[in-house]
Amino acid sequence: MTGVIEQFGPLGVFLLMVPESACIPIPSEVTLLFSGFSVREGWMSFASVMLAATAGNVVGSVIAYGLGASRLLERLPGASGLLHRSESVLDRHGKRGVLIARLLPLARTFVSLPAGARRVPLPAFVTMTAAGSAMWAAAFITAGLLAGSAWVELSSIVARVLLAAGLLIVAVTLWRRQRANEP
Repeated sequence: MTGVIEQFGPLGVFLLMVPESACIPIPSEVTLLFSGFSVREGWMSFASVMLAATAGNVVGSVIAYGLGASRLLERLPGASGLLHRSESVLDRHGKRGVLIARLLPLARTFVSLPAGARRVPLPAFVTMTAAGSAMWAAAFITAGLLAGSAWVELSSIVARVLLAAGLLIVAVTLWRRQRANEP
């Protein structure tokens, strides 16, 4: 991944962020931390990386939104139940749920599917996606900028912490659901 950024600069950041937001789990943390390091080294500007990362997230998210809106995923075994549960989060939190999900590991990658299925208005979806993605990108680019050459070690730590946080969120959600279904 770093080679793509080294070769293409901000375009490489964009190209890596699109699939990440289109539900292909390419770790944005690594992309953005290395981008922050690149800013520190003077290879790219902070503004160009922010713009590329945010634009990539929006484009990939709109692709996933379209997939969710098409309801093609409901034909996959187990997918319709997952979509319906995810849609209930959007029912509770509305458009704000998209913004909140953009700031959470794992959820940020997949929130576009239920948002499309639930037909969150596209202008609101794009606005919430851009805002949340920009915050996520700013945090990780800044961390990479501050970490300097230690960005590799930092990305490894961050990946483990975010994986643990994501698994904890899933576990708590399942536990709450199980308790709600008990007589």
